[in-house]
Formats: sequence, C-alpha cells, structure tokens
Amino acid sequence: MAMTSSSISTYLNNQPGNPMTANNANTNPTSSFNYRVYYEHTDSGGVVYHSRYLNFFERGRTDWLRERNIIQSDLQQDHNIVYAVTLANLSFKKPARMDDALTVTCQMTKIKRASVEFYQEMYNQHKVLLATVYIKAACLKADTFTVMALPKQLKEDLIK
Repeated sequence: MAMTSSSISTYLNNQPGNPMTANNANTNPTSSFNYRVYYEHTDSGGVVYHSRYLNFFERGRTDWLRERNIIQSDLQQDHNIVYAVTLANLSFKKPARMDDALTVTCQMTKIKRASVEFYQEMYNQHKVLLATVYIKAACLKADTFTVMALPKQLKEDLIK
C-alpha cells in the first residue's frame, strides 16, 4: 500500500514555503511497513493512546532508513551523528484500535543542509487512513548535540 499522489500532493501543497511539488515529491519512493497494535499501545478503551502514534511513525522512519542501509546506531558510533526531531505535525483522522494491523508509509520530502523532512501516513487493515505526520529531523553531532551539515555520503544514501 503506497501513499497516493493526490494525498502527498495535497499535503505538500499546503505546507508554507515548501518548494516540493507533486511531480518531484513522487520521485522519492514511498516505503510501507506493517505493525500490529498490542494491548501496551492502547488506553482503557482499547484505542491507541495518542503519543503511541509517534512511536509507530518512528518505527516507520527507522525501517525506511534501514532499507537504505542507514543504521542509526552505526551513525552515532562510527560517525558521531544523531537525528533529533524538531517538528512533528501530527493529524489524527480515525482511531487505531487493539489488534489492528497497521501499515505505516514513509516518504522523504526534502533534504536541507542539516535536516531531513518526511511525510508519513498510517492505515489500518481496511485501508482506512488513521493519521498523517510531517516530521523534520535535524542532523546533530552526537557528542555535543550541535547542528551539523549532513555528510555528502549520507545525503547520497538518503536519496537512494
């Protein structure tokens, strides 16, 4: 299940100052990952607790990076690089529930000198859109937590 051209276009076109258009945004491939909602993710009503959506989206971004052989622990250990989320614009559409089979999509929408931006969607097993998120993550030096430019090789790996 992939993000539709119309959903990414609508989202990107509504972002102030975002130079991405539907045409060039779709040149960045969308990846999909499957997860299950367990009891630990829900509140007493069997609905996924609001902060847990961010956990599922984080898993999706981590798996998106892994598809490109970018392992965050290796970046930190070998290259002194970590990412910090600086913006999370989360929109809830429908509730995710206990035992739902979730599909989380991830698409990188922009690379800047020292940050990366992603758009993600979450669907249930009935292909109902549950939530969307726009994430901006800054590239930091792991030892000082100061902003740093993305190394050239990392940029190349991100656009694979």
